[in-house]
Amino acid sequence: WLTSDNMHHQWLLLAACFWVIFMFMVASKFITLTFKDTDGYGAKQESLILTAVTKVEQVHVPEEKHWPEEFQPTGKAFSANLIHQPLVHMERLELLRNVCRDTALRDLSHTAVSKFVLDRIFVCDKHKILFCQTPKVGNTQWKKVLIVLNGAFSSIEEIPENIVHDHEKNGLPRLSSFSDSEIKKRLNLYFKFFIVRDPFERLISAFKDKFVHNPRFEPWYRHEIAPGIIRKYRKNRTETKGLQFEDFVRYLGDPNHRWLDVQFGDHIIHWVTYVELCAPCEITYSVIGHHETLEDDAPYILKAAGIDHLVSYPTIPPGITVYNRTKVERYFSGISKRDIRRLYARFEGDFKLFGYREPDFLLN
Repeated sequence: WLTSDNMHHQWLLLAACFWVIFMFMVASKFITLTFKDTDGYGAKQESLILTAVTKVEQVHVPEEKHWPEEFQPTGKAFSANLIHQPLVHMERLELLRNVCRDTALRDLSHTAVSKFVLDRIFVCDKHKILFCQTPKVGNTQWKKVLIVLNGAFSSIEEIPENIVHDHEKNGLPRLSSFSDSEIKKRLNLYFKFFIVRDPFERLISAFKDKFVHNPRFEPWYRHEIAPGIIRKYRKNRTETKGLQFEDFVRYLGDPNHRWLDVQFGDHIIHWVTYVELCAPCEITYSVIGHHETLEDDAPYILKAAGIDHLVSYPTIPPGITVYNRTKVERYFSGISKRDIRRLYARFEGDFKLFGYREPDFLLN
């Protein structure tokens, strides 16, 4: 009986020990889960974000004391909003900076900030915004946004279509219209952005718009530019049909294309590289939007610029911004690999700077 009683007490004691150990483990786990996020990963993550934000602010925001009041940036666009900047936009800017530093691509990624570039940049002084025009990526809508912000019209719906591209009537000054000192101040302090899309898809869009549909009554594309390209680049001289995409590609990929560009004048902006249009390695842009993600990028740009409460980007029709791989492959299917490689060589800077992949049909 004594032996049985002793064993009973031992089991009770052992159970009590296990209960104490179990409660200690639970308490320890609770303490770890409660404090880990602050002292470990969470704190480290916050530090990385703040470091990245500091770098962006150092690039985009000179000290305010150096500039007069009328050129002070709107704080909303350059400070607090950066903390909440989606990672994708930070990654785009970081990729741009890295490619700009690549000496092997220097000739394809750098250009002088010439009058040609300054003519592409539209100014909204009221809200301290600069927009670089890259044709065939929805620029008409962004122009409408800036026209409203500049006060020429009270809403986007009121703007007549024939006014949007009439730069004498739309109230959109070009950066080239200012003095050198005023240009420098705006480049240093204003919110700056532009939009890109897959370079080859953009060329297809330009070809269709200017040489197939030609909806804006611009006869010079068919009657002057197309014949000039055909005379120089069509292999079969007996063909009498209009400009074909193959002719267009051969012209664009020619290393000596510039002599013909000079004859065509500013009309070539529809197929000039993003590098030549906006000088992204020389001008520090605040945001680079992508046509393929414009549904997300447009609201972000408006918010980052501090104007989302004043104007909205026009509604985007469903599917219009989606990259159409089948269409691109179809257009390039009948073109020689040599001509495609030459074309890619010219636009390689645009592909690399903005994270577009080399086309699969060029790799096969």
